[in-house]
Amino acid sequence: MLIDSYQRQFHYLRLSITDVCNFKCDYCLPDGYDCSNPREFLTIDEIKRLVTAFAELGVSKVRITGGEPYLRKDLAEIIRVVKNVDGVDTVALTTNGYNLETQIEKWVDAGLDSLNVSIDSLKSDTFRLITGSNKHQSILKGIDKAISLGVKNVKVNAVLLKQFNENELTDFLQWIKFKPLSLRLIELMETGDNKTYFAKQHVNGEQLKNKIENDGWLPIVKSKVAGPALEYCHPDFQGKIGFILPYSKDFCASCNRLRVSSVGNLHKCLFAEEGLNFRHLLQSSSQLSQLKVWLQTQLDDKKETHFLQDNKTGATKHLAMLGG
Repeated sequence: MLIDSYQRQFHYLRLSITDVCNFKCDYCLPDGYDCSNPREFLTIDEIKRLVTAFAELGVSKVRITGGEPYLRKDLAEIIRVVKNVDGVDTVALTTNGYNLETQIEKWVDAGLDSLNVSIDSLKSDTFRLITGSNKHQSILKGIDKAISLGVKNVKVNAVLLKQFNENELTDFLQWIKFKPLSLRLIELMETGDNKTYFAKQHVNGEQLKNKIENDGWLPIVKSKVAGPALEYCHPDFQGKIGFILPYSKDFCASCNRLRVSSVGNLHKCLFAEEGLNFRHLLQSSSQLSQLKVWLQTQLDDKKETHFLQDNKTGATKHLAMLGG
């Protein structure tokens, strides 16, 4: 079992398979992806070995992230390989949804259990302003298709932005009234590249959470592999709503996830000062025992908090580096 010095147990791995993204979201990559530095992403064999090590240490949920994961042509095979690792119960994917409508069947056939789609506005024009993409309607159709295919956990991530979607809560609630999905409203997080933007656009999600509670939404108890969202349900709604509030008190107390970058760096926190490279331990199945010992020892000095409240963003220049 992976346990740190604060007795937090880690059942959840967020695995980035690329840091490339084809969107230009204002809060992440407003100038687009920087391809000036060549990099070699983890191979399928390396991915299988690292997921096997994590699974043997108690990890049962793996989320595949980017950048944008589908920009790897072998995404379906990666899903299949991860799903077939003993001990992995849930394979999740976070995507911007660009080709969701055409590819979701392939991903489900490969073993996908859970899907998170980033869609920061239900208004096409606002969505285009935020992301630089005109795929809004296709993404919405892809979400409906995922639901129809029986994906058991379909979630929609929306980053709260003062000048774009702060007043869309009513629209979002109307949208999920008859859709069995979970809407996640996420407080904008400060990164190395977005400090000025953060100061202008940050919305305190606590106020929206309080409004939901006052409107009769009831909290849902988290599972051991659940993410950081505080989730709510309502008897009049098929959908659920959740809030990810990284600036709230004790946000890190329930941390249950570790991150691995697309080039094989372990990040003990999204906002850690550095990633710890262990790719040299992924070259042979005979290194499994050594890799597991290494992973266990790395948690000895995991910090109690992310220090975002102190405006410390670590080595995270933008969220595409690790997929959030």
